[in-house]
Amino acid sequence: MNNLELRKHANDVRKGIVTAVHSAKAGHPGGSLSAADVFTFLYFEEMNIDPQNPQKEDRDRFVLSKGHTAPGLYSALANRGYFPVEDLTTLRKLGSYLQGHPCMHIPGVDMSSGSLGQGISAAVGMALGAKLQGKTFRVYTLLGDGELEEGQVWEASMFAGHRRLDNLCVIVDNNNLQIDGPIDQVCSPYPIDKKFEAFNFHVINADAHDFDSIRAAFREARETKGMPACIVMHSLKGKGVSFMENSVDWHGKAPNDGEYAVAMADLARIDAELEKEGEA
Repeated sequence: MNNLELRKHANDVRKGIVTAVHSAKAGHPGGSLSAADVFTFLYFEEMNIDPQNPQKEDRDRFVLSKGHTAPGLYSALANRGYFPVEDLTTLRKLGSYLQGHPCMHIPGVDMSSGSLGQGISAAVGMALGAKLQGKTFRVYTLLGDGELEEGQVWEASMFAGHRRLDNLCVIVDNNNLQIDGPIDQVCSPYPIDKKFEAFNFHVINADAHDFDSIRAAFREARETKGMPACIVMHSLKGKGVSFMENSVDWHGKAPNDGEYAVAMADLARIDAELEKEGEA
């Protein structure tokens, strides 16, 4: 898939995120938007998946370790065809299958998650299980940079590095903001790359909003043998929505009607720019 197509899909994913959170009047837009390009690349290009057969045995697995950014995962799944895009407006509503954190009853969700630090442990277990059973699928997990303050992340990483799980790809959404402020002021996990290297990971730094950079990073991760890979995705929290970008205020709240209109106008302008680019 070419980059223009991916950018269009990513903008649709962002529209789904904003619409879902606005409809729910709750949720986590900032970190969902910062990871939207990564979600898009994983589900539209990188992973071996089939929306018509979500449980196929040889599919690649994905675990959203930073489970509060479920709106981003849900929007990617919906836009990829796992369930209707219209269902995004039921986010967090009574009776909806799309609640605040991912659950395995949702088509395309491989692991229930939400408690920070635990998702990577589940992903490591999946990767080890694949190795022991001689399976060839790959396992991907997305962590928040604030989540790296959880000790369990490093226990799981120690084990993955020790067992040389080269079918595991850990992705860190490094937008430098968590719920209480900049991560380097709350409890700094920096340098992230050096820490994962110390746990026997092959580490790749990438631009989370450039599909050439994202593609090259995942290619390098796939080609890494004898050790797990970690991609540190340098991102902008709230990417694509003017008033949310790089603002900690939008970690975990929904836009009101006026803010929603501004956000959707921002994303409509991106759509128009992409259409012009396609016609050029």
